[in-house]
Amino acid sequence: MHLEGPWLSTTGKKKGPKKWASADAKRKAEKLDAEWREKLKAWGVEADTKKKRRALASPVMTSTALPKTPPGRETARIESRDTGWVTCAKVTDNVYTGTKIKGIGTMHKSNAVPVFSDEEAVDISKMRR
Repeated sequence: MHLEGPWLSTTGKKKGPKKWASADAKRKAEKLDAEWREKLKAWGVEADTKKKRRALASPVMTSTALPKTPPGRETARIESRDTGWVTCAKVTDNVYTGTKIKGIGTMHKSNAVPVFSDEEAVDISKMRR
C-alpha cells in the first residue's frame, strides 16, 4: 500500500477550500447558497438547528435502557460435546505407481496434461494437439 496514492487511504478525507473556475462561478454559487438559506428560514427549518434539536431530543442510552431478556426465557448453558482426544496422524501422499502414464506435460498456458507415450510427449513439446 505504500506505493498507492492518497485516494486509497482511509485517513485524511477532509476537504480543503473550494476552488472556483472563475470569480463569476464563485459569485453564482454564493448567491444560490444564500437563496437556499433564505428559503429554509421562510419554511421555518434551519438545517443546523434541526440537527441539534434531533440530537438533543433523542434519549441517552444507559445500561438500564438496554434491551433485556424477558423472564422465563433464560437459556441454560449448553456444554460443547466432548468427542475425546484423537491423534492427528500425517496422511501419506498419493503417488502414482502404475505403468500407463509416462509423465505430465505442459500444453497451452500451463495446462497440465498426462503423457501416455513418447509420441505424445514430442507432440506436446512441439505444441501440437
